[in-house]
Amino acid sequence: MARARGARSVLAAAFETTYGTAPAAGSYWKMPFASSNLGSEQPLLESELLGQGRDPYPPVKDAITTEGDISVPIDVRYLGIWLKALFGAPETTGSAAPYSHEFQSGKWDLPSLAIEVGMPDVPYFAMNTGCRANSINWTMQRSGLVTATVNLIAQGEVTGTTSNTGDLEQLPLKRFGSFSGSILRNDTQLGNITSGQITYTNNLEPIETIRGDGMIDDADPAMAMLSGTIDVRFADQTLLSQALAGEPCKLSFRYALGNDTNFELVAQAVYLPKPKLAIEGPGGVQVSFAWQAARDEALGRMATIMLKNDVASYDNPSV
Repeated sequence: MARARGARSVLAAAFETTYGTAPAAGSYWKMPFASSNLGSEQPLLESELLGQGRDPYPPVKDAITTEGDISVPIDVRYLGIWLKALFGAPETTGSAAPYSHEFQSGKWDLPSLAIEVGMPDVPYFAMNTGCRANSINWTMQRSGLVTATVNLIAQGEVTGTTSNTGDLEQLPLKRFGSFSGSILRNDTQLGNITSGQITYTNNLEPIETIRGDGMIDDADPAMAMLSGTIDVRFADQTLLSQALAGEPCKLSFRYALGNDTNFELVAQAVYLPKPKLAIEGPGGVQVSFAWQAARDEALGRMATIMLKNDVASYDNPSV
């Protein structure tokens, strides 16, 4: 009997036309990922009844939840699929490569995905429909792999022994590395940064109605939030002065592989708290700013995300 192995697993994704309805075979991407715990679970409720001795009555099934995290590379091409799920359809410009895809925060219409997780050795294939992207977070640092965690809330899961995705579209994988990253404040390279952490969330609210199949009706976006931390070696008072003044700045988190290939998230109006200046030994003094972004009234949005690559469109493929 074959045993399931992560190296043989397959994750396929496609945007849904109708929420909760998986697209037809032949319209899915084969997605690279580092780990996934997306799927449904149904806990058991322990019986509270008394009067029949010490041995309990059988447990009762509780509500089904379908959600999870997928760890994905921050790469040149596939990242656009996750960004579309998080921010909505981009505005794409360019008649030939490179194409510029601009995503904006605050959109009401966010597309849903159908995501199949397959383990062909068993065989076991789980189709998760109605997947809405709740959040993404990643860490910028001097070295190491650049990987983001995407949290998803799905309507439901159907399992089987055969795949429903058909032939998969596979894009050439080209990852951004930590070495290609930079953080800018008001379009100027920010110095003495040791690390940065970025989290964007749609704060999805599952609509948990009473229905016979145990699924949710949908997951509606609430107030979006963009926040994170930047860890700085204390060398000047630029950020501290901004925190004390209560004034916003623009922070840009960027990866670039030349002029024609880059990814940049721009938080348009970032506010900094006043941190403690802790001295923990004879070495350098490090300060951590837990920043929060807000809507920029002039631009009418909180964040702008740019992805420049050679992908003409993020509509579903036709294989």
